[in-house]
Amino acid sequence: MAYSSNSKTIAYLTGEYARAGDTFIRREVEQLRKMGWTVHTFSIRRAAGENVSEDITREQATTVYILEQGIFRLLGAFLIVVCRYPLRVLRALNLIRKIRWPGLRSVFLHGVYLLEATYLARELLKNKVKLLHNHIAMNSGTVAMLAAEIAGIPYSLTVHGPHEFFDSEHWALGTKIEKSVLTVCISNFGKSQCMLFSPRSAWSRLQVVHCALDDVFLKADVTAPPDISRFVYVGRLDPEKGFFVLLEAMAILKQQGFVFELLVVGDGAVRKECEERVEQLQLLDSIKFLGWRSSEEVQGIIKECRVMVLPSFAEGLPVVLMESLALQRPAIATQIAGIPELIQEGVNGWLVPPSAADELAKAMGSALNETPEQLAIMGENGRKHVIEHHSIVTEVAKLAEDFEQGID
Repeated sequence: MAYSSNSKTIAYLTGEYARAGDTFIRREVEQLRKMGWTVHTFSIRRAAGENVSEDITREQATTVYILEQGIFRLLGAFLIVVCRYPLRVLRALNLIRKIRWPGLRSVFLHGVYLLEATYLARELLKNKVKLLHNHIAMNSGTVAMLAAEIAGIPYSLTVHGPHEFFDSEHWALGTKIEKSVLTVCISNFGKSQCMLFSPRSAWSRLQVVHCALDDVFLKADVTAPPDISRFVYVGRLDPEKGFFVLLEAMAILKQQGFVFELLVVGDGAVRKECEERVEQLQLLDSIKFLGWRSSEEVQGIIKECRVMVLPSFAEGLPVVLMESLALQRPAIATQIAGIPELIQEGVNGWLVPPSAADELAKAMGSALNETPEQLAIMGENGRKHVIEHHSIVTEVAKLAEDFEQGID
């Protein structure tokens, strides 16, 4: 079937966009636009303190932030939509009755979601959007499902994990999957979890489309890992990232006589606690906190390091590991979620049990003791895997085909 440019008008919704840590979404949107799709971007709120590059500034300038519209505009949109589409709003209210959890707080929150959804639905209709796609199936996933119901258009979602899986009933994950025309899973592990929490009748709508990299990484000038004792961590400093275990592993390595350095790119809720723990463990000379950096800066920092290390307790499939492998840097990561689909023990990195500081220290010690030649082989293996399985051109082509089928 041939699709007109009008049929290729879609919208993306996320909870916070654009952020330093959501390069995978921005790459996806940019590639769809290159393929001729019109993509309107919406976000519940604006990310604060993460405007570290021109592409983030550009995306924020063209994104509609729903909460920034103010209560009077949201209420006005609600009244207009109720008058024009009363049956659709009733269906949305019935969905809320089905998915909300007990208590007054739930009533209030779902009332807010409905206000956000009616405003979004009005914008979707105004822009003649044919399909609404949501990333992260939690709060914004609820708003997306309600908005699509009110606008009378199909919706799809990308489920990343791990948070959607922590309390699938609370987030009504099964209902969201069942109501969608397409649910994208970023790994086979993620697909298995969606199968676990959704009715079997919805399984045919589950499709694996990997997060992917663009030419900034896939066509970057790469060199073999440097013969230098330096690791890099890229990510949020949040509890699920296991950063305190990494600090314990570093303390073990230091006691064993290793001299090394860790560069930390990112920020988050527990940064102050991390810095305090660094001082307690007497690791001040071994670690540097760099904060958020642009994609180009991250690339340069990774190139200056020997190995990426990511000690997470819970993950989807981390894009930073793909970025490291694309630059021919092996990675050390925990054997959880979709990570073993990317990192292969002894081939392009090391896999360790989550929470095991001694095992993490052992893997980091192996990386420090590895010959430059062997690290280069592992790096080449990693780059080959990413090029084959995580190219933005290939993965977004799959996604676009799925979108077309959802619109049909």
